[in-house]
Amino acid sequence: MADSDGEYHADDASDDDIGNHQVTSSSRHETRSRNRPDKSKKANRKGVKAAWEDIQRSWDTVIEDADGTIAGIIEGRAEAEKRARLLKDTTPLQRGIIRHLVLVLDMSFAMLEKDMLPSRYELAMAYASQFVREYFEQNPISQLAVIGMRDGVAIRISDMSGNPTDHIEKLQGWVKQDPQGNPSLQNALEMCRGALFHTPSHGTREVVIVYGALMSSDPGDIHETITSLINDRIRVSIVGLAAQVAICDELCSKTNGGDNSGYNIALHEDHFKELLLAVTTPPVTRTQEQSNASLLMMGFPSRTLASGDSIHYCACHNRPTREGYDCTRCGSRVCRLPTECPGCGLTLILSTHLARSYHHLFPLRNWVEVPWTKAKRSKACFSCLTPFPNSPDSNKSREKVRITVKGKDKEAKEKSAVSTLRSSVKGLSESSRYACEVCGNHFCIDCDLFAHEVLHNCPGCQSDTRGRQSQQQNGNGEANGSGAMEIDS
Repeated sequence: MADSDGEYHADDASDDDIGNHQVTSSSRHETRSRNRPDKSKKANRKGVKAAWEDIQRSWDTVIEDADGTIAGIIEGRAEAEKRARLLKDTTPLQRGIIRHLVLVLDMSFAMLEKDMLPSRYELAMAYASQFVREYFEQNPISQLAVIGMRDGVAIRISDMSGNPTDHIEKLQGWVKQDPQGNPSLQNALEMCRGALFHTPSHGTREVVIVYGALMSSDPGDIHETITSLINDRIRVSIVGLAAQVAICDELCSKTNGGDNSGYNIALHEDHFKELLLAVTTPPVTRTQEQSNASLLMMGFPSRTLASGDSIHYCACHNRPTREGYDCTRCGSRVCRLPTECPGCGLTLILSTHLARSYHHLFPLRNWVEVPWTKAKRSKACFSCLTPFPNSPDSNKSREKVRITVKGKDKEAKEKSAVSTLRSSVKGLSESSRYACEVCGNHFCIDCDLFAHEVLHNCPGCQSDTRGRQSQQQNGNGEANGSGAMEIDS
């Protein structure tokens, strides 16, 4: 055997192997020199902090109130979350209030993942039921269908209808079934096309997909299906539960006129719910879809009760019932509204359904924050009479108080941590008061939330019956002198 510093030659190796396995001392020394750390790099690294040195612990960021508790800061953060939900664009836009939407749920093997507790599948089914309720609450004269993707095919869970109870019952039947197989975007989109093919032209055609997989098992070219969706004017929105997929981004971009904002990835459970429920707001009508106003025939039936011991059958479900609604055109009886008459196809709704859909076209204006300088004229909420916090004294705000903590004195300003939070969060009032710009009344954050998300009207404007010229505008910004809706002759 040769010296370790020299060349090494195997005893039974061939000449070719010897040439390939030669190790010289010069190459060994060069390798050592290359592996030596650069002193200049190590010197530059001394001024940089390590990753573990910049860790921010949650308990270090907790700010105590003036009385030594954190109850005030918790209430302030809860109010900030409520206020953030209300800071939306309230510009009146043309929207399609008669919607036809298909909800597509991923039921493939990818939904077995437990990165969202208890699992993607269970969470998606629970949020789907909430979506159905919220969808018909915000769009009572719209219709919905539900489709699932599993085993490489599309499964029809519920047909297109305006009855939320039917959709929820059909969804509950799939909760205990485990997801399996691969998803197929193309098969699901083709089934959506078939469900939306016979919908009237005055309504919107939309598809919302909850997608948890990173692949799609398609039988053909999905780009041909995308072209067909564009020709049929069907919009597609996707809520992803995993990483972004290129075909999903292309699908949403092409079917929404180049806007890919309809494709979002859920970061956690609350974000998933927020993205899904955001679809309940009607979409803005695009320029090429806008047309002249046309009349749509609808029926407004009254509730009737069977006389005596007689029982009637509803035409929509063929079930015996004692109460229902008679079609104003053909007299067929249906059990629930809104719906389409099975006999003549007339849309049957109530006047309250139409009123609830109208608020999307003219949303209630956002109420403004009230500073301490203007907060002295109100002591309680105008709507619920909840007392407001008192205005701080300007002289005492500059003084310092002494607080004893475990036998030690600590100086602190009287200004509480809640006030610090209110001044740093956008849209959060420092006085806990929010004012309507039309009537000028002050409201609390809970009434602000209720008025904008449920009532869609200002209680102060609705209760003002003085009839002055300056009060002719309601909280939605629409002028109506007599309080009645103006109708073109």
